[in-house]
Amino acid sequence: MKSLYLVVTVLFFSFYSSAQQFVDKAEIEFEVNTNVKKNMSNNSWDEMMKENLSELKTSFWTYSFANNKSLFKFNRWSEKTRIPKYLKDRDEENSWYYDFNTKTMSSLKQVVGANFVISDSIAPIEWKLTNENREIAGYNCRKAVGKIFDDVYIFAFYTDDITITGGPISINGLPGMILGLTIPRLYTSYVATKVNLTISNPTEIKPITAKKMYSNLEFKTLIEDKTKDWWNYGNDEEEKKREKNVFLWNAFL
Repeated sequence: MKSLYLVVTVLFFSFYSSAQQFVDKAEIEFEVNTNVKKNMSNNSWDEMMKENLSELKTSFWTYSFANNKSLFKFNRWSEKTRIPKYLKDRDEENSWYYDFNTKTMSSLKQVVGANFVISDSIAPIEWKLTNENREIAGYNCRKAVGKIFDDVYIFAFYTDDITITGGPISINGLPGMILGLTIPRLYTSYVATKVNLTISNPTEIKPITAKKMYSNLEFKTLIEDKTKDWWNYGNDEEEKKREKNVFLWNAFL
């Protein structure tokens, strides 16, 4: 009887182990949607521009990871996206590299028409886990609520079947990979559409470097100084504050 029990136990754990396939390297495609018009101001110039824009800015990005290191970068535009070239240029340049072994990151950001490379330690995010679940790209995901920039709430769905604690752009820190992310105050969502267990170009997963590099604090101080006079015009103080926040949040993500 003991022998039978032992055989059943071994078979059960063998089956469980084979079914529980943890992913430690992969290439994930994300569909990213932003409501461009809601992010714009209500001044006459922007109102005129809105007539020629698509409701959504839709693009596809690639998150590649291996050896607990990751790279998130632009892949392609949706054919339905109609936005100015300068907005496309900015997204096509931006990329994020994370090394979760050393807890360091580097990113390339195009802001105010110039490229900046930021290199720093990984900033912690305050998370609260919930009991809500959802399937994304074939993976069971659990919902978590996070807070960035002191008062901006974000909503993420992560899976612990993918072992890296990463996510799109600079969002990370959950006990598994983030496959769904919403930032309501930026009218933006990131949803994984497929997970490929083969990485097409693993040598690309490397730190982003430049002759001049900035810490997060140096970059934040520089951009705030460069744009300090941008929101001095107009009488609607609430609208000016909203425009400023949207710009800076996008710059510092």
